[in-house]
Amino acid sequence: MKIAVLVSGGGTNLQAIIDSIDNGHLTNVSIEVVIASNANAFALERAKNHGIASLVITRKAYETMEAYDEAMLGAITSSGAELVVMAGFLSLLGPKVVQKYANRILNIHPALIPSFCGKGMYGIRPHEAVLARGVKVSGATVHLVNEFYDEGPILLQKAVDVLPNDTPETLQKRIMKECEQVILPQAIQCMADNKVVIENNLAKIVD
Repeated sequence: MKIAVLVSGGGTNLQAIIDSIDNGHLTNVSIEVVIASNANAFALERAKNHGIASLVITRKAYETMEAYDEAMLGAITSSGAELVVMAGFLSLLGPKVVQKYANRILNIHPALIPSFCGKGMYGIRPHEAVLARGVKVSGATVHLVNEFYDEGPILLQKAVDVLPNDTPETLQKRIMKECEQVILPQAIQCMADNKVVIENNLAKIVD
C-alpha cells in the first residue's frame, strides 16, 4: 500500500514507520511522500535521509481554506497514495481531502480518546491536562479521520500508567515510545491488509 505521511514537527512517528518498513515489521507498505505543514519540521530531514520525496504545504500560504484544501488534495493524489497517515500533523484537513480519502486517513493522538482530545489538544497539552486531572492511566489512540477533531472511528489504543513523579515531558516521551510508535505501524498494517471494517462510526479489525 502506498502512503502519504503528514507531519508538523520532529517526525518521531514518521521514523517509527520508516524503521518498521526497514526491519520488515511493516510489509507491503511504501511511503510515497512526506508533506510538512512547516518548512522547519525536522521530519523533512528524516525523509531526505531515506530518499523519500517531501514537500511543504502551509495553511498560511493560501488565502482561503478552499485553496489550501485543493493544494493538499493535489499533492496527495499526485503521489499515488492510497492511505494518508497524520503522524504528528497539527493542521486540520479540508473537506475535499477528507471526502476523497474517506476511511483512508489515520491520525495518532497522544491520549485515550474520548478523553483529552479535540481542538487545541495537541503536543504537550494533553499530557498537561492528564496530570492536572490526576488520571492514573493515559496512552495513545489511532483513529480514522473525519471532518471533526478526533471524532473519527477509533482503530487502536494502547495505555501506560501515569507515574507519581511524571512531568508532562516524561509522560509525553513514554507515551510516544511505548504507545504511539507501536500502534501507528500496527494500524497501517491493518489498513494495508484490508482488515479494517467501519460501520456506524465504529472500526473493527477482522481476520
